[in-house]
Amino acid sequence: MTEPTSGVAKQELHDFLRAADKLTLEDRRLLVQQALVLIEQNYVHLPLKAAMHAVNPVQRLRLLAVRLSRQTPQTMGPEWRFHSELSEIFHSVRDLHTNYLLPLPFSGRIAFLPYLIEEHYDGDQRHYVVTRTLQDFSAPGFGPGVEVTHWNGIPIDRAVDINASRFAGSNPAARHARGLQSMTIRPLRVHVPPDESWVVLTYVGQDGIRRELSETWRVSDNLPPFVNADELSVAATAQGLDLGADEISRAIKLLYVPEAVTPRESLGGAELTAEPAEAGADIPTSMPAFFRARSVVTPSGTYGHIRVFSFSVNDPDAFVREFCRLIGLLPQNGLVLDVRDNGGGHIFASEFLLQTMTPRPIVPEPTQFITSNLNLRICRQHQENPSGIDLGPWCPSMEQALETGAVFSGAFSITPAGGANALGQQYFGPVVLITNALCYSATDIFAAGFQDHKIGKVLGTDDNTGAGGANVWTHELLKLLLELPSPAPQTPYKPLPGGAGMRVSVRRTLRVHDLAGTPVEDLGVVPDFRHRMTRRDVLQGNEDLLARAGEILAGQPVRRLDVQVSAAQVTLTTALVDRADIYLDGRPVASVDVTQQVTTVAVQGAGAAHVIRVEGFQGGELVAARTILRP
Repeated sequence: MTEPTSGVAKQELHDFLRAADKLTLEDRRLLVQQALVLIEQNYVHLPLKAAMHAVNPVQRLRLLAVRLSRQTPQTMGPEWRFHSELSEIFHSVRDLHTNYLLPLPFSGRIAFLPYLIEEHYDGDQRHYVVTRTLQDFSAPGFGPGVEVTHWNGIPIDRAVDINASRFAGSNPAARHARGLQSMTIRPLRVHVPPDESWVVLTYVGQDGIRRELSETWRVSDNLPPFVNADELSVAATAQGLDLGADEISRAIKLLYVPEAVTPRESLGGAELTAEPAEAGADIPTSMPAFFRARSVVTPSGTYGHIRVFSFSVNDPDAFVREFCRLIGLLPQNGLVLDVRDNGGGHIFASEFLLQTMTPRPIVPEPTQFITSNLNLRICRQHQENPSGIDLGPWCPSMEQALETGAVFSGAFSITPAGGANALGQQYFGPVVLITNALCYSATDIFAAGFQDHKIGKVLGTDDNTGAGGANVWTHELLKLLLELPSPAPQTPYKPLPGGAGMRVSVRRTLRVHDLAGTPVEDLGVVPDFRHRMTRRDVLQGNEDLLARAGEILAGQPVRRLDVQVSAAQVTLTTALVDRADIYLDGRPVASVDVTQQVTTVAVQGAGAAHVIRVEGFQGGELVAARTILRP
């Protein structure tokens, strides 16, 4: 075996844990008391989780508090045991938005093994293979493509299931996916360290020989996030993020794709191009941490493929602009939009993106608080939007609910409808969305909106998305919201010791249109088509998956609606459109039958309008729309 020599600073797990025992008994008691505040008074999914999973985290926290009250500094036991129990209580609700975040020195660290394992199917039989190894790491017959059969002597499929039972996941597919993901990378901010110091992996080598590989867990600093979820900002209050998946995504970039690591959210000096992508070629992006765009050749044709790795940005408008630039350079006859493994982020970014692929107005998902005196106090504090965070719409229904006994507040969207419809449709070919069970939170919201607005078909590599339907706030953010713009008397939120943290689902999201009122949490988005990942998929760039997406796109209509505006006329270049309605600054001014590819329409005042919108119809159905914004 050769030790990896990459630039990632690391130490062995057992050495790291020797210096990790720092919390006092009073610190532990405070953490449990603050967890009770969040779960009892802020946690929006508590009734749902108690019903669906038969759990009672409030009682478990109370029992833990009683035990801690009877302990002394001499009898309180090791710190890892306390972290494990408190983490397990949070995990019991199977909600990846609701977490106990371990203190220093765990915060910002990852535990990892020097390889990644993924699964694929051969018929109905599931297999596990190594897909990546750390740079310069080697072992006899070991490398990408070797099949893993056992984990510490346990058959690998059973080992994944055992691991999955320890981690939150709202449905079986999500639990299994997270169980596999955490076999080789664990963000110590969210998960307690592995129980074992090393792992014995049994594998069939590239030479066909069965071998065992023993490797110790290592610990390293992770890449920092771009968004500070603890500060009072729109980005922090609009968070919909699986923190564990986001940490793992950053860790994979650090360990295995260092060329995708960027110091800033957007690289203004990146070498970009305005040339359309050639068949099989990538397009450079100013946001490599968030996008990969390319043209892919499939047996059904050449299509655009864009991978969206994360929605965790501070500037959702810049995010959408870069997305629009990229899809404009891809083939216009069909788009494969791939959000697998995307743990979410800024809810605005996810819902702003929907408009670019449909002519229909976007209805952002409405959200609800659970009704409690503490949530009402927070909303009243920001009822008049004193700090840029407007919680006023939820106040009347919450005040009424304290009298009527309603469990939830009224439902209002977090994402502004104006922003969700500001740009309008940018892509006019068919779109297929690829999801898996690691799609969560803002990505669940995006997938639900994609399906609810009938933008295209959903192709899933799992039976469901991760089913995370909530806006998540940290303990520190809740504390700030109650203290600003002026300090609140008798605040229940106390500073957490040692750099510890907590997160909680505070507003639940509901679907729109045909499934209006249905919660996303625990239910998620069920795909229209299911594809089982093959060996070629996990080892050769998703070849079979992209071929299946190409089959879905093939034969679907490819429309066109280009608009040119002069002082007194509008020229339309169209395909598969038989009628066009024209609006200037929101007022209808013309409706014409389209009988040829290029149509010129006399429109007085067109040159002076600030917003020109053209809606294209076929057979009376709205099928395309173009919005032109002018200063």
